[in-house]
Amino acid sequence: MDLAEVERFTYKIAQDQAVATVGALGWLGDRLGLWAALAAAGPVTSTELAAATGLAERYLREWLASQFAAGNLRHDPASGRFHLPAEWAAVLADPNSPVASAGGYESLMGFYAAADRLVEAFRTGGGIGWGTHDPRLYSGVDRFFGPLYRASLVSEWLPALDGVVERLRAGAKVLDVGCGHGTSTLLMAEAFPMSTFHGVDPHPESIHAARTAANRARVADWTTFSVAPVTGDIGNGYDLVCFFDSFHHVRDAVAAAAACRRAMAPGGTLMLVEPRAGDSVQENTDVVGLTFYAASTLVCLPDALSQHGHDHDHDGGHDHDHDGDGDATDALGGMAGPARLREVLTAAGFGSVRVAAETMVNIVVEARS
Repeated sequence: MDLAEVERFTYKIAQDQAVATVGALGWLGDRLGLWAALAAAGPVTSTELAAATGLAERYLREWLASQFAAGNLRHDPASGRFHLPAEWAAVLADPNSPVASAGGYESLMGFYAAADRLVEAFRTGGGIGWGTHDPRLYSGVDRFFGPLYRASLVSEWLPALDGVVERLRAGAKVLDVGCGHGTSTLLMAEAFPMSTFHGVDPHPESIHAARTAANRARVADWTTFSVAPVTGDIGNGYDLVCFFDSFHHVRDAVAAAAACRRAMAPGGTLMLVEPRAGDSVQENTDVVGLTFYAASTLVCLPDALSQHGHDHDHDGGHDHDHDGDGDATDALGGMAGPARLREVLTAAGFGSVRVAAETMVNIVVEARS
């Protein structure tokens, strides 16, 4: 046994466990408004932060030290003050920043809350439905993806699709499948008021939040939401059908894509926004791969496996074995990669499939009949 390698790997696991612990403290900072308070106050001692927030100084003293140790705050040993620089505040304290990331802490707590239930799921192969999770998962996911969509959806992703912006300006019919709190739907509705938008999601509380947000944004006259499974009756005549980080949540991706194709108007477009993944495990060892493999194991895959599979053939064709390790009903998982997505969409009857855009976190796949 290589004792140096034992030592190196022990330290690596200790780092993993430390980061996991710090995540809970990051959520406390978000939940208690500490990041915002630090951004507003400038350099402060724990006593000064306690006076500004009304929170217990002794807890704040420990929390501040932990965040300095984690590299999330700066510290001046002479004055004893802790500081959140403006560049870091843009990440942790400003919900309107394009790099706002504090919502990730909230979804992380939702992930942790699911862990006990996964013990039985691993043993039986059963699933855990999306609507059965800790409520922090839903709001946290919306806060995590919202800044990414606001930064890219209207300005980059839609223009990358052939002819879609022109149809939206003229008046298109759009379906957002797995819309969650409706952030993606509303961004499109605000930008293209001549079009009509409909969001569907199986989670009633998320749909309620989406309707409330639509009224607040004053787009409810051309934007509707309904509670529906992603493979249910979704209507027809759509010029654009979208899945924003939700396609990998369906059990039978081929059946879902085929249903969307049948629901499209002539010349319609399917848009998949999925995690940026390579086509092999070896390509996915960066922070994006680590994050989405973990999220997929904890939440996305269990959701897909909670749904009934569809073993019938698709559009009169035969079942397809996409990777030699499962049939057409094998759940995708959150890191499917472009090649797997292309195989699924081709099996569903789409003749043209391409990666239209890419960011550090997402890829945008366009599919047309």
